[in-house]
Amino acid sequence: MSSRSREILISVSRSSPRPLGRQIEESIRNAIRDGRLRSGAALPSTRDLSNELGVSRPVVMGAYEQLAAEGFVVLRQGAFARVSARAVQRQNSRQEPVASNDPYHDLRPAVPDLSSFPRKTWLKAMREVLSRMAHAELGYTDLHGAAVLRHALTEYLGRVRGVQADPGQIFITSGFVQARAILCRALAARSGATRIAVETPGYNDLSFARQAGMRPCGVPVDEQGMQIARLAKTRARIVMVTPAHQFPTGAVMSGSRRAQLLSWLRDHDALAIEDDYDSEFRYDHAPVGALQGLEPNRVIYAGTASKTLAPALRLGWMVVPVHLIDSVRAVQADTAYGSPRIEQHAFAHLLKSGEFDRHVRRMRSIYRARRDAMVDALARELPEAQLLGIAAGLHVTVRLPASDNLSRIRSEAQRRGLAFDLLSDYSPLGGDFPPAILLGYARHSEEGITRAVRELAMIVRARRKTA
Repeated sequence: MSSRSREILISVSRSSPRPLGRQIEESIRNAIRDGRLRSGAALPSTRDLSNELGVSRPVVMGAYEQLAAEGFVVLRQGAFARVSARAVQRQNSRQEPVASNDPYHDLRPAVPDLSSFPRKTWLKAMREVLSRMAHAELGYTDLHGAAVLRHALTEYLGRVRGVQADPGQIFITSGFVQARAILCRALAARSGATRIAVETPGYNDLSFARQAGMRPCGVPVDEQGMQIARLAKTRARIVMVTPAHQFPTGAVMSGSRRAQLLSWLRDHDALAIEDDYDSEFRYDHAPVGALQGLEPNRVIYAGTASKTLAPALRLGWMVVPVHLIDSVRAVQADTAYGSPRIEQHAFAHLLKSGEFDRHVRRMRSIYRARRDAMVDALARELPEAQLLGIAAGLHVTVRLPASDNLSRIRSEAQRRGLAFDLLSDYSPLGGDFPPAILLGYARHSEEGITRAVRELAMIVRARRKTA
C-alpha cells in the first residue's frame, strides 16, 4: 500500500443517537450516491481515518466491511479500499431517490440476500432461451404458464418436495400473494365456502380472503404447528397452512399433526392450501416432504422463487387437483394476464440445467453460517432468550421474558437504526402470544449479525434498567 494518506470529507457527531460506525457509513454511502466519490476512488486507510475522526480503528473497519457487503466499496488485502464500479453504475441507473433513513441493521424477516442473486447465471440463461424461443412464445399465450416451465417444475417438485403432479396441474403465478387470491375466489365460487381457517400468528394481511367473500378464522399455532383440535371449531372447509416451516414462529408441523390434518380434510370433505415458501433452506434436519404428496386431491400446493432467487422475478406456482383446474383457470383468466414469459423460460433453463440446485446448495451453506452466527451471538448476549425456528428458514424467533416491553425496545432500536419485527405484528385476528421478536439473518454477514445482536442486547438491558 502507498504510504501517502488519503483524505475524505467526513464528520461524526458524538451527540447523535446514531452509532459512530453508522455515521461513517452514511457519509461514504451518500458521497458515492451523489457523485462526490467516483468509481475507483481510493478511501483513506482504516488507521488514517480513525486518527482523523478520533474514533477506534475497529469502528472504521466495521463501517468499511458493511459498505463492502452492500457492494459500495471493494476491499483487498494490502491495498486501499476503493469505490466499487458496480455501485456507481447501479446509482447512475437508479430512477428514484434512495431513502436516507434506511436502517443501519435491517433484521426484518422474509427477505433473502439480494446481493447473492446469480446475475451471471441468470443472464446466461436469458441469452440461451432468447436465442431459441419460438416467435409465438413472445405473444399472448396460455395464462396457464409456459409449458417448458410447467414440465421442469413437475420434475423438480417431485424430486425435491415429493409433490405429485403432471404439467397440466401446474399454474404459473406472480407469487403466492396472487396465488392465494386466485384460489380463494375459485374455491368460493365453486363450493360457496364462506370461511377459511388460517394460522395465528400468521399472515398479517387477510384482505385476500375477505375480497373473495370469506371470513378468515384463526387457529392457534404451537411448537408442533397448527392445533388441529381447534380447527373443527372454525366450521371452515378450507384451511391455509405452512407445514414445512410455519411463518412467523418457525414451527415444523409434527408427524402426528400432519396425520390429524389429513384425516380432518377427508372427514370434512375439505381442502388445504399449502404455502411452501422457504422449504429449500433446512440446516439441522432432513427435509420434510410436502403435504400435497400425501393427499394430492385435497391439498393445493403453492411455491415461489422469491426466497430462493429474488422477489423481483415475480415467479410463483401452484399445483391444483384435477377437479379444480377449470375453476382456477376461469378465475386466473378473469384476474391476471400471466407472468413474464421470457423469465419463465429462463427459470426453466436453470431448473433443467441443474444451476438452480447449485445455487440453492450454495445459499444454504451461506445462510447456515449466518444462522449459526445469529444463534451464537444471541446465546452470548441474551442468554435468557428462548430461540425458536432455528432449524430452517431465514429468520429466528426470539422469546424474551414477559416483563420486557417489546414495543418500547423496538422504538429505541428504530431510533438507533436497528429494525426488526415483533411476533404480534403477525396476528391480525388477535391471540395471546408470548413476547417475541423476529430477527432475519439472510442479508447480513456474520460480523454484521454479531454487531446487530450486541446492539440489540444493549438496548434490551438499558430498557430493563429504566423499567
